This record gives sequence, C-alpha cells and structure tokens, in this order.
Amino acid sequence: MVPRLQDRYKKEIVPKIMESFGLKNKFEVPRLVKIVVNVGLGEATQDKKILDGVIDEMALITGQRPVATKAKKAIAGFKIRKGSPVGCKVTLRKARMYEFLDRLINVALPRIRDFRGVPNNSFDEVGNYSFGIAEQAIFPEIDADKVTLVHGMDITIVTTSKEKDKSFELLRHFGMPFTR
Repeated sequence: MVPRLQDRYKKEIVPKIMESFGLKNKFEVPRLVKIVVNVGLGEATQDKKILDGVIDEMALITGQRPVATKAKKAIAGFKIRKGSPVGCKVTLRKARMYEFLDRLINVALPRIRDFRGVPNNSFDEVGNYSFGIAEQAIFPEIDADKVTLVHGMDITIVTTSKEKDKSFELLRHFGMPFTR
C-alpha cells in the first residue's frame, strides 16, 4: 500500500511545482530523501533505564527501532565519558518516512498547545529543514501517564533540492504549517 502523502506527491505536488518554477522535467522537482529524528539525553549517562524507555517511545512514534548515540569525547563538567550513551536517533526512508511526516503534520503538530506554526526560516543553505519539538507527548502513540521523562526531539527533513525556496514550496504543498 502506497502512503497517502507519497501518492499525493506524485499526482498533485509534482505538477504544481513544475508549473510554479517553470521546470520541464519531473526529475528536477525536489523530493524527500530521509527524515532524521534525534533525541539527546544527558541524563542517560547516570541511568541506563532512562535511555531504554526513550528508545521504546521513539520506536512507537516512528515505527522503527532507534540506534543509541554515543559521546565522541569526554566532558568532565557534564560527567560524560567517551563512548557512553547520550541519546538516540532514527533515520526514516521511503514509506515509513511519508507515514511519519503525515502523522507529524496532521496529528502531532496541531496537538501542541498555542501552536502558531513551525518557523519558516529553519532551512539550511542546501534546502534541508530542521526544527525541534519540546515534548514527545504530542504524538498519540505515547500514553502520557506512562511517561517517565519528558524530552524533546530534533527533526530534520532532507530533500534533493539545493535551493531554500524549492524546499519551502515542497513542504508547503505537503501541508507543513509554516508561520507567516
């Protein structure tokens, strides 16, 4: 079964972007490559159970088991040793990527209290979009009563575009709620 956003991309978004930018070939239209969801946990160095709980929550949210990230160097002020776990990350591609983006845009982001939209100036120089979420409880897969640690996450949407305006239009057509 093809994800809803992927089907919409092929049938609606590609022709709209080709027309608005004057592109002659559909392969010039930017597309999504991957979505990376990252959680950093400094508290995980003190208690291993915290990291296990966060990994389970991330697996529920994304539909894919995350990999633990380890410290690259020791930082004595933060009581971090080289090689100790400090967070986790998930890289989503293909169908899981489109399913996650659909749930993020249509279900999770509107559940944020006093939500006004995501910032429209968070594109890097090559057209990738990054933003942060303050707490994981906005996802319906998470039971708020069972949450032991409230944590945020960083989400990066990687596109094939090399220009910010094309990436912005792509995400806008997907339904990303940008601020004005």
